[in-house]
Amino acid sequence: MRIIVVGGGIGGLTAAIALKRVGIDVDIYEQAGALREVGAGIGLASNALRALDLLGLAGELQSASIAAVQGGLRRPDGGLLVSIAADDLSEKVGTVAVVHRAELLALLSRYVTPGSVHLGHRCVEVRQDANGVSAQFDTGKTVRADAVIAADGLRSVVRAQLFGNPAPRYAGYTAWRTVVNASILEPVMGETWGRGCRFGIVPMARGRVYWFATRNAPEGERDPSGRTKTILAELFRGWHPPLEALIAASTEESILRNEIYAVDTLRRFAKGRVALVGDAAHPMTPNMGQGACQAIEDSVVLAASLKSSPRIEAALLEYERRRLARTRQILLWSRWIGKIAQIENPVLCSLRDFGMRMAPKTSGPRQMRALFGTEILRPEEQALLKS
Repeated sequence: MRIIVVGGGIGGLTAAIALKRVGIDVDIYEQAGALREVGAGIGLASNALRALDLLGLAGELQSASIAAVQGGLRRPDGGLLVSIAADDLSEKVGTVAVVHRAELLALLSRYVTPGSVHLGHRCVEVRQDANGVSAQFDTGKTVRADAVIAADGLRSVVRAQLFGNPAPRYAGYTAWRTVVNASILEPVMGETWGRGCRFGIVPMARGRVYWFATRNAPEGERDPSGRTKTILAELFRGWHPPLEALIAASTEESILRNEIYAVDTLRRFAKGRVALVGDAAHPMTPNMGQGACQAIEDSVVLAASLKSSPRIEAALLEYERRRLARTRQILLWSRWIGKIAQIENPVLCSLRDFGMRMAPKTSGPRQMRALFGTEILRPEEQALLKS
């Protein structure tokens, strides 16, 4: 069996590695001229690490894992809204590896079959029949295979062709992010929620810190050149330590700004011999840090489904069946968290903060167990991928 993977990002490379593990030949077609990942830090929670462990990759990420630390949700003055003890965080969430996106992509690229990545190829059309699929690229090249796996992101060309083109909807807020060397600051993991804006801190290995900030903003707004740090310093002036220090420690050119978009949930991930993975299937707002994690889960379920069924169409429908409900739930959770976190009205913010303080301590752990503790593969499938 030979499969074409469209897209050479985290989801596409992981899918290629998983398919290779079950004996499927894969070619990856990426529209960019080089494998690169734009972004800053990325957290790989225990659900993603378990999937990567099946592919023999988790060991290399151990040096990037962080020990259990105190976590929490705070007000701008530093007052705690929700506190999660280190032991509870470790029990409910497990190990978390926080790496730079470029580092993760470099790791994945070392495990794909040499010569299987074809750069500078943008897929413009897929055509399928009873015997296979043809993928056409903007270079004029057409490639034939048994199936196509689309990992071409938020604005997926393949998704648009299969299921129409649901336009990405602006979520109403923008985000800044970067990684800084901040070992002397001893930052604590967590988020701080204000009125229409928030700040998140994620410690990394080797004294680095990944931080992100959000603010409600009109779509299309941009920072004036050279003014990003000044804008952020003004926005978070007076907030509790070490937020201002983290901004000050960042370089202007390293801070990325991106608008946050979402796409309405799909009812299908597969059609015939073509299937979607990652953001092409279920683009998520970043509020739960699960976008890449769910793409990694997609990859191992896809590989297990294709290995277990002699018919490609049936295997892809089985993959779809197993991934629809879980990814939809996480997508909706993430969207809901974003709406609550970005409340701007001062009265509603006060009610939100009061509700967070009064919420039963068991509600959060239940959600974390459902998210991080769910086994997505059966034991025999796990053995199949490990072998």
